[in-house]
Amino acid sequence: MEIKLKEILVRDLVEGYENNDVENGVIGYGGKLNIRPKYQREYVYGDKERNKVIETVQKSFPLNVMYWVVNSDGTFEVLDGQQRTISICDYVTGKFSINDEYFHTRIDKQEQILNYKLMVYLCEGDDSEKLDWFETINIAGLKLSDQELRNAIYTGPWLSDAKKYFSKTGCVAYQMASDYMKGTPNRQEYLETVLKWISNNEIKKYMSDYQHNPTAIELWNYFNNVINWAKSTFIVLRKKEMNGQEWGFLYNEHKDKILDPKKIEDEISQLMQDDEVTNKRGIYQYVLNRNEKHLSLRAFDDKTKRAVYEKQKGICPQCTPPNNHHELKDMQADHITPWSKGGKTTIENCQMLCNDCNRRKSNI
Repeated sequence: MEIKLKEILVRDLVEGYENNDVENGVIGYGGKLNIRPKYQREYVYGDKERNKVIETVQKSFPLNVMYWVVNSDGTFEVLDGQQRTISICDYVTGKFSINDEYFHTRIDKQEQILNYKLMVYLCEGDDSEKLDWFETINIAGLKLSDQELRNAIYTGPWLSDAKKYFSKTGCVAYQMASDYMKGTPNRQEYLETVLKWISNNEIKKYMSDYQHNPTAIELWNYFNNVINWAKSTFIVLRKKEMNGQEWGFLYNEHKDKILDPKKIEDEISQLMQDDEVTNKRGIYQYVLNRNEKHLSLRAFDDKTKRAVYEKQKGICPQCTPPNNHHELKDMQADHITPWSKGGKTTIENCQMLCNDCNRRKSNI
């Protein structure tokens, strides 16, 4: 890849600036610069980072060097520096203020800002070199997430369509499922989560298979099915426990079962009130697959174990004498009446079993 250094004035950068994700994307430099190519992430700077860029320019301090790709038709693409570029262009075109002062009100600073020189490396090379260099130079700053790197590899019409649903701030997926999903769309966390669900963790294979499809309607329909299933199966929203559940995996496994939402809600309500259940989030998996491990049931503490061990004089009640005496380290606390039958984690309901007997009882 051939690289040349060039000084670009801010006034030239912002000429013809447009930020329209739906139609023309983000362009500048007289329409010759594609500020957000398909392999780039969304704009992720917060107010703090954005304002810091403008303050650096206002003080005539140097910004880190940027990288542009030179295309064969004489146009350019931002390879590195998108966040800084959009911050500068948005400020100069009046999209935001700093300390309630907009660019057009800073008469004393306008010429200084417009004449600020950006240091830009112009890079020429093929697509493979471009993407390799893109990954190399993005090791600093806001590091690319795994999904952002996948997006860089599997660009195409399918990804462009998928990002409309899942990757924009306030996108339809966020509006529909923000109570059910963690993360932020513009860091590709929504897209990554849904891809993980539909592909059973084979995200790269799925993106490769669908890369050249004209639309992502299959992914969008699947997402709708998952969220609608979650909402209709678990009829009371408990955001603290429900946000961030692996709804897609639960849907994949249980979507064909006949479930009674009212009965499920009654059981969830009881489990939420049960002090023995220490992992309330695990209730949603438990009511579907009945595996108690999801509940992290309250365990006997060391004080109780020692007291019961002494009371039993180290004797396992289920072993055959004379091999029924064991050291404390070789025994485990066990519920005499199991939790599933109403047993509580109290000293009265505790017995010490040797490891072998406790294992056999657990397997029954």
